[in-house]
Amino acid sequence: MIRQPVQAVIFDCDGTLVDSETISMELLLEGVTPLGIRMTHDEAMVRFAGNDLKVVLAELEATLNTPLPLDFLPNFRRRQFEVLAERLQPVDGAMELLGSLSLPFCVASNAPRQKIRICLETTGLIAHCSDDRIFSAYDVDAWKPDPKLFLAAAEALQVAPADCLVVEDSVFGIEAAHSAGMQVIAFDPHGSLPKNLENTCYVSHLSQVGRAI
Repeated sequence: MIRQPVQAVIFDCDGTLVDSETISMELLLEGVTPLGIRMTHDEAMVRFAGNDLKVVLAELEATLNTPLPLDFLPNFRRRQFEVLAERLQPVDGAMELLGSLSLPFCVASNAPRQKIRICLETTGLIAHCSDDRIFSAYDVDAWKPDPKLFLAAAEALQVAPADCLVVEDSVFGIEAAHSAGMQVIAFDPHGSLPKNLENTCYVSHLSQVGRAI
């Protein structure tokens, strides 16, 4: 259970507010399959979802035992931005949750700021989230599970870490929130997260977040 009081909420973006993880993983596999990497979508989600893209690319290079082509990352980002702008949808309940929250909240993501904005603009969630409430790991040069991103968000919100609630869909993000000394809700709509995470409240739909706090 969430202990009181919660004074601010910090949301992850990909997979929590917007349904982008599936699209991004699809495009990643589209790029690496011709290079000789054979991996199912489910395997890629378990292995890479929520992780820093630099770490993901390093793991792929280790699997290939050779560097990725120099144009791999820019081509992936270009294609990712194009497809997200065309196909991205908000996670069910996200619009209603953000519109109903009376507490201050923000979005803190491992993704570049440009990608976060594309995701929020495409889905219409930007209406509930001003630019000064968007925090990117690239801005603080630290990626989840490092807690620095969440701590920077809490400082900007002027709320003590212990009074912040983080809503996350990945193990990396949950670890970062715990390391920051924050309360955590694990958003687990598909039942794929480990069930033994301590001091973690699990929900399967975003409507449950509002009821939990």
